[in-house]
Amino acid sequence: MAKTATLKRSTKAPTKATPKPVTKAAGKAAAKPAKANYVLDDQIGFILRQVWQRHTMIFARDIGSNLTPTQWAALSKLVETGPCSQNQLGRLTAMDVATIKGVIDRLTARGLTETSADPQDGRRLLVSLTRAGQQLAEKTAPLALAISKETLAPLDAKERETLLSLLSRLR
Repeated sequence: MAKTATLKRSTKAPTKATPKPVTKAAGKAAAKPAKANYVLDDQIGFILRQVWQRHTMIFARDIGSNLTPTQWAALSKLVETGPCSQNQLGRLTAMDVATIKGVIDRLTARGLTETSADPQDGRRLLVSLTRAGQQLAEKTAPLALAISKETLAPLDAKERETLLSLLSRLR
């Protein structure tokens, strides 16, 4: 008969390790961090996020909670292009498939957009503005322009032009 090893399970509850006391030297080292090579406040992503937060705060204040920036983007792009597929609208507004679907579903539920079969390709649906969507877009456009102006207000005209040009190059 072959011997088999059996593993014994401990019936004791695991014990927690006791933390070591912090010495004065360790406390001083923790209080004074080494000079970091990466400073968050100087990073483009962090700065852009702060600017975006400021812009969306202005947007929400002036347009209200009835329309999100992504919903406004879809409405305004439909004013520019006329009816187009949801997929194309997503590409034109820099939204992924799931986001543009949710945006259009919400706009359609509010009676601002509608879908219809594409006469050139029956498998595709076209998204278009309803009369109410067109009216809301026309009413909102001046507010949206004012929001952009306020977002850029800390800059003079030349700086605004330069900033928009440089950001466009980073797309």
